[in-house]
Amino acid sequence: MSRPVPLSPSRPLRPVLTVLRIVREAPSLAAGALMLLAIAVIALGARHITAYDPMDMVGSPFVWPGTDAGFPLGTDMMGRDITSGIAWGARVSLEIGIAAGLLAALAGALVGAVAGFYGGFVDEILMRVTEFFQTMPALLFTIVMVVVVRPSVATIILSVALTSWPQVARLVRAEALRVSRAEYVQAARVIGMSRPRIVVTHVLPNVMTPAIVMISILAGNAILTEAVLSFLGLGDPNVITWGSMIGSGREALQTAWYMTAIPGGAVLLTVLALNLLGNGLNDLANPRRRAQRGTL
Repeated sequence: MSRPVPLSPSRPLRPVLTVLRIVREAPSLAAGALMLLAIAVIALGARHITAYDPMDMVGSPFVWPGTDAGFPLGTDMMGRDITSGIAWGARVSLEIGIAAGLLAALAGALVGAVAGFYGGFVDEILMRVTEFFQTMPALLFTIVMVVVVRPSVATIILSVALTSWPQVARLVRAEALRVSRAEYVQAARVIGMSRPRIVVTHVLPNVMTPAIVMISILAGNAILTEAVLSFLGLGDPNVITWGSMIGSGREALQTAWYMTAIPGGAVLLTVLALNLLGNGLNDLANPRRRAQRGTL
């Protein structure tokens, strides 16, 4: 008697099964993705969540959260709606975090791939440059660059990326050293493929996993850096950010602590979501680490 052939899941169920597998293998990825999705919905729907401009004085000052239905999260000392500030500030924070993370990951991946593949003199030069940027105090460099150029979202993104890419470069270089000895890379050399083409077509696609995992971590660091700069009064004065809300609320910290606590909680939840997302991606990319966690 022949054994029954197990039925493969139907096509409509395959995405559901894939999601369930990811949730089972990397629960932190699912938690971080859901939290980040909720924050992204708030950022994208800021225009519909509140009718007020976050920079306008639309109510009485010092309205506590829950005391006025028109201002669910209250108002600050100037009568600006905190709900509007949180919603519109989410846009700026996510823009800075994602842009700085992507820029740093791409730059670090390119430098690391070239250094690991070429080796020799090229590797020495690129690694010395990497060490120079890595030993530079990141926050101090960012503050100096923002002051010298001018406080703006673009300046903050560029300065954060310049101090973050060395972490990615070192991780990608280690992977590139391994990939450069692979058989398919050796075969590409034999058939006469140029080195730049090998880097672009064979090395980079196979060493991007560490860079992709690092994007979420770098994005969280960028959001924290922007909050620190805005808290110090070095943020972009033309936009509302969570850091600027925290900075303006510190003057009334003893009498109206909610002005600082609410945007501070938003920063905390966003960075937590990005870290959970990064840990989950790392678990999926490293089955050995996932197995070690399962045995604990």
